[in-house]
Amino acid sequence: MSARTARREERRLRLPSWTATLQWKAALFIMVMCCFLAAVLGILVHVLVSRQTEEQARDAALTRLDSVVASYVAGEPLGRDARLDPPELPPALRKMAHKGERGTQLGQRNGRPTMWAVAPADGKALAVGQDYRERADVISSLDQTIIRSAALAITLTLFVGLFVTDGVTRRLHRTAQVAHRISTGDLDARVDDPRAQRPNRTRDETAAVAAALDAMAASLQSKLHSEQRFTADVAHELRTPLTGLHAAAELLPPGRPTEMVQERVQAMRRLTEDLLEISRLDAQVERADLDVHRLGPLAERAVRATGVEAEVRVVQDREVETDQRRLERVLGNLVVNAHKHGRPPVVLTVDGPVVTVRDHGDGYPDELLAEGPQRFRSRPKNGGKNSGHGLGLTIAIGQARVLGTTLRFSNAPDGGAIAELTLHPPAADRRQPPDRTPPPEDSHTGTPRQDTDTREGSAYDE
Repeated sequence: MSARTARREERRLRLPSWTATLQWKAALFIMVMCCFLAAVLGILVHVLVSRQTEEQARDAALTRLDSVVASYVAGEPLGRDARLDPPELPPALRKMAHKGERGTQLGQRNGRPTMWAVAPADGKALAVGQDYRERADVISSLDQTIIRSAALAITLTLFVGLFVTDGVTRRLHRTAQVAHRISTGDLDARVDDPRAQRPNRTRDETAAVAAALDAMAASLQSKLHSEQRFTADVAHELRTPLTGLHAAAELLPPGRPTEMVQERVQAMRRLTEDLLEISRLDAQVERADLDVHRLGPLAERAVRATGVEAEVRVVQDREVETDQRRLERVLGNLVVNAHKHGRPPVVLTVDGPVVTVRDHGDGYPDELLAEGPQRFRSRPKNGGKNSGHGLGLTIAIGQARVLGTTLRFSNAPDGGAIAELTLHPPAADRRQPPDRTPPPEDSHTGTPRQDTDTREGSAYDE
């Protein structure tokens, strides 16, 4: 079988997504078990009642046969239900009578079910045939009643099972939603299952899972807050001695050793300020001072403030509602990160409310695209030691979150890292219909701009 045929068979056998849910699996199991039990019980009842009815008919036929034999011996009329060697008599009973034996058998007479009883009489078969139609109708009516009752019982049990499992699956679904929120960083999320909050009540498995998840989230939150407080305290306590160290370094005699000390002191001061900024972002106490700004000039000013070379392309300038200081911080970190870990040229492009920063290096590592920027972890530069502390993009993402914007990282198909920041237009522009004009031409090449197919991810950090 070829690979294409195998894929076609797999698509053909693929079941709907709802069949994978626990609720419908439980419903299917309940229905199958109910059908099995109903079939077993129905067969047992049918067999027992049929046997009992048949035995009663045999006894009645034999009793009637005794009376007919007595009438035959006395030479009296036999009655309408008794005959000698009737043609409808089953062959097996005829043979028994010829052998001098008595017997009974369920057969047919004139197309109707009949219970036959036979006895030998002068070398012939003296037979009595009693109509069995009424008893057969009783059994048939019983079978129909069993089928209807089983169908009703299965339906009721299925609905009850769905109702019961629905409560469990809803609670499990809520627990899964809370777990997903926790995995995305919302450590305040809790399941708060009422059954888990009653110590005097026995917990079921779902309540136990919810309680364990809440306890795990509380423990993670407590540890994270402790780490944040520790980072903030360390950074705050380092500011005073670093200020004194910076002043002392300024008093050293000129020379290369002095420059090295001053550079290290300055790096320590930047690291301390970055740690303080991250601690404020982690505490979620930062608030954006929003105002309307032209995005093109703001991007150019942010690039100039970095002191590194980067080309600014304004494809389509637009007013956006943002915090100028925070946006400049985000763009500056992206440009500096591109210079540290990529290769020139570094290009910052403004296209409406979207700002893209791209370098032409090796791109972002796959593991960091999956995990996102990690503080105190960065990519080695040119195969050597790590350059930076991994805080630049962490701060950029935190400030973008404060601005309420979207910051995405990806790799270009032809090489290079891409950081894309999407800003919000002013509130008045949001109520206007979208612009349907054709794509603008590139301001440098004069050709229509083509979008690059990128995948969303994270990035390495400075």
